[in-house]
Amino acid sequence: MKKIFLALLLTVIIIACNSKPAGYELTGDLRGDLENGTPVFLKKIGPNNQPVEIDTTTVENGKFVFTGIQALPEMHLIFVDKLQGYTSLILENGEITYNAQKDSLGFAEIKGTPQNDYFADYMEESRAISKKAQSISVDMQAADEATREALSDEMKELQEEYKNFEVNYIKENPNALISVLLMDRAIASRQMTYAELQSMYDKFSPEIKETSAAKKVSEQLTALKEREEKSKNTEVGSKAPEFTAPSPDGQQIALNDVLGKVTLVDFWAAWCRPCRAENPNVVAVYKKYHDKGLNILGVSLDRKADDWKKAITDDGLTWNHVSHVQYFNDPIAKLYNVDAIPAAFLLDENGIIIAKNLRGPALEAKVAELLN
Repeated sequence: MKKIFLALLLTVIIIACNSKPAGYELTGDLRGDLENGTPVFLKKIGPNNQPVEIDTTTVENGKFVFTGIQALPEMHLIFVDKLQGYTSLILENGEITYNAQKDSLGFAEIKGTPQNDYFADYMEESRAISKKAQSISVDMQAADEATREALSDEMKELQEEYKNFEVNYIKENPNALISVLLMDRAIASRQMTYAELQSMYDKFSPEIKETSAAKKVSEQLTALKEREEKSKNTEVGSKAPEFTAPSPDGQQIALNDVLGKVTLVDFWAAWCRPCRAENPNVVAVYKKYHDKGLNILGVSLDRKADDWKKAITDDGLTWNHVSHVQYFNDPIAKLYNVDAIPAAFLLDENGIIIAKNLRGPALEAKVAELLN
């Protein structure tokens, strides 16, 4: 029995000595004249969207190595001291090879692990479309007006092709970290609904859902769902959400108290240049139609009460105003799902939303129609 135990122990020791350590080994090969001892930095994007240094090594005879353990795949960046640009790669456990020319770090070849293979496939297709776009841009610069218009249409088609390419990539590659990063961009573009995005997210593999990038996307999807639910409350045909807020002199004004035959709820701010540019149009419409039943309630998203009050006087805004002076944290803005200004809601005498975000001649035409 003792001999058997010693034999088993020896076998375990031999296997342990010959097995590769868990973790990653990133082996780099930099072509070009580069001094020995040149620092190479491994970084990732930190909380403030700035690169944070994770590790550093040096180049020796054009080679460098990073080793460590990476619990879950995550996008990282490689910078080389005194060289322009950087390389994006996905750090994950396994043997990763890095090959680059010192003057074009952005075009480095990364191989060896599944996530970097996914990333390389995506970049190859993405660059092919980008190359077409660059070619069209060059042609547009030398084209006549008729040709430029045709090329502009071609560029729009290419942009749509790129959007579809990214969406299809997410759908077809649920095990790829790059799919999560593309979804982050899709959410920011606001060109897809919560249901469409959530359906794609649900297909991600369990490992991918554990990554920090996927958890961030999950939080964004939750916020998007809440925004969409709130936006239903402010769709045309819905009853405008009721609210009460302080006026410039501290009095409480309720929306219901200022409803006219037609009421414009106007979100603006003193710091908002497009809002201030639109104010003369709103003033002209108010002067023309107030006696016929048009009321306006301005909702300011200013940070400072003095700025708000001064802008009211300077622009001649003689209607009712309210604000909590809390910027986009204003509870009325949140109630109406307003995250950009100017924004406006036109209500009928019952407080039903009948139009949104009308400006200039379009606003006057609608008010004139409603008030005959």
